[in-house]
Amino acid sequence: MSLGRCYAGHSIEHKLTMAAKHGLQGIELFYEDLADLASPKTPANILSAASYVRSLCTSLNIAIICLQPFMHYDGLIDRERHAERIEEMKLWIEIAKVLDTDVIQVPSTFLGKEECSGDVDLIVEDLRELADMGLRETPTMRFAYESLSWGTHVDKWEQCWDIVQRVDRPNFGICLDSFNILGRIYADPTSPDGCNPNAAQVVKESVQRLVEQIGPHKEKIFFIQIVDAERLETPLLPGHAFYNADQPARMSWSRNCRLFYGETHHGAYLPVREVAQAIINDIGYDGWVSMELFNRAMERKDKDVVEELASRAAEGWRKMVVDLDMKVEAVKPVVGGRKDSKGEVFEDIARL
Repeated sequence: MSLGRCYAGHSIEHKLTMAAKHGLQGIELFYEDLADLASPKTPANILSAASYVRSLCTSLNIAIICLQPFMHYDGLIDRERHAERIEEMKLWIEIAKVLDTDVIQVPSTFLGKEECSGDVDLIVEDLRELADMGLRETPTMRFAYESLSWGTHVDKWEQCWDIVQRVDRPNFGICLDSFNILGRIYADPTSPDGCNPNAAQVVKESVQRLVEQIGPHKEKIFFIQIVDAERLETPLLPGHAFYNADQPARMSWSRNCRLFYGETHHGAYLPVREVAQAIINDIGYDGWVSMELFNRAMERKDKDVVEELASRAAEGWRKMVVDLDMKVEAVKPVVGGRKDSKGEVFEDIARL
């Protein structure tokens, strides 16, 4: 399960306790969660916050699978800003070490075109610089690149995979997210039926390419995110409750309407099972499975929402295990120490 800036007003202690209660064995941690714990927000205080969260996770037998999101980095036109981001990454690497994780997630940028370049060579050069920073660390720090469905220039998995190959570093891989894959090629929240034209056929062909292209290199899949989303009753256009003039429609939809696997009773409609089947069974991926949820329910103030969502995440996992006939073994306690990418096999929201 992903743990990010969610459940407004609820403590990180409560969120982690509920995750552990419902069998969630790993989390993604947002940088902003650490910044919220640090007062004032100095590097030293953020590192102290990371140490506290790591200790709390260890006490609950929860692994931290990655630190995210290192946003708006690739292809910056302002090269002075690029240099500033490199300095920020030095701190992120130190934070990741304290958290005892070896993965930092980097989403594709969604800045305006006046701020970020679509020059693939520049994007590759920038990401290779990160990878080389990670290679100088002991142990090596890895980076998982992800295409957001509303990314300015990189919004499909094929583009993301092409860039990962061009970066050509052993510690630079891909994060495959069912929402961002399907949110771009299958869904259109501004459409009356919530779908792109010929959506089912497009997904069928895309999933086949995914298996063919990434399958022989499955070690480059650093982790996956499996969630669904809600079909809207009316198009997400001006006047809709979720409309935000400052955000792409898919981003506003993402922030309000993601759902856990199998939640058709909440309006889930994406062909997530097909994507999960391709990655887990056809490719044979056997790493972390995260359920990165953003939803308007996370803004609720009542304490019960935290456990409610943790429980729903666990139920989504159980449904997926049955649907895909996955073989899952018991977990060993997390007692500290960096996890190898091919480490033990967890049950519930964890490793396959």
